[in-house]
Amino acid sequence: MSSTPPPPTNQPAKKDFDRDSRLSFKKFGEHQLRREFKDIAVEKCRTEINAFGKCAQENGLMVVWSCRHLNKGLNACMAINNSKEAFEKYKEENQDALIAKTPGMNPSPSKSS
Repeated sequence: MSSTPPPPTNQPAKKDFDRDSRLSFKKFGEHQLRREFKDIAVEKCRTEINAFGKCAQENGLMVVWSCRHLNKGLNACMAINNSKEAFEKYKEENQDALIAKTPGMNPSPSKSS
């Protein structure tokens, strides 16, 4: 008795994530809002970024050791300004912008009957 392998199927392998979540218009709007939020966080940390960049240029390969304190400051600044909690607050404050950036999503119509 020999076992034969199962016949190949023409169906593609299923992925772990749902197609709807990738193609959701709401996700697109949130992505646009997240990009704006990250740009704001980078601007808030611009002095730390510039200081670390200058140190890195001056020290070359020794950047890991020589600029460690600047890297920690940069990471701390970005952790504060680019956290999930800060993004959720930003999203709540900019709910109208999220709705405007989401295709097919209209603000709730006011009933004037």
